[in-house]
Amino acid sequence: MVPRAVASVGRVRCPYCSGVEDRVVDSRLAEDGQAIRRRRECAQCTRRYTTYERLEEQPLRVLKRSGEDVPFAREKLVAGISHAVTGRPVEDATVEAMALEIEEVLRGEGPEVTSQEIGLAVLERLKALDPVSYLRFASVYKGFEGVEDFEREVTLLQKTTAPKSRPRR
Repeated sequence: MVPRAVASVGRVRCPYCSGVEDRVVDSRLAEDGQAIRRRRECAQCTRRYTTYERLEEQPLRVLKRSGEDVPFAREKLVAGISHAVTGRPVEDATVEAMALEIEEVLRGEGPEVTSQEIGLAVLERLKALDPVSYLRFASVYKGFEGVEDFEREVTLLQKTTAPKSRPRR
């Protein structure tokens, strides 16, 4: 096994002689396109070694209603969606895919998002997926206090969803 080089202050050091001068012999995509694998040859000892370049992702931050700034945690998102779909005909894989999709959209919007943006993204997807799960999530997210809140939301939901077709007799 060939040792991997360690980067130090913008330069790659040869793992054999610690030389900093090298040339790239070969470059190719690795890890399903998530990295670039480079074969290098040290100018000092002429031995070859491999380095990998990966994009460093910016951490996603969430600005909560309280003003607190916390790191984004997909596990929390999955837990919230899972709680809303408990007992409903929704697969765990669907919940995971939804959370991943929401995270990707949020990352595209910048390094900081609000908890409100996250909640609205979840509501939008649950509305299309399962109206009961949508109502469960909305009741917590929107802070329902009584039956009137549920009635109002059900009325809005009925206006925005197409009626179910009935089988012909």
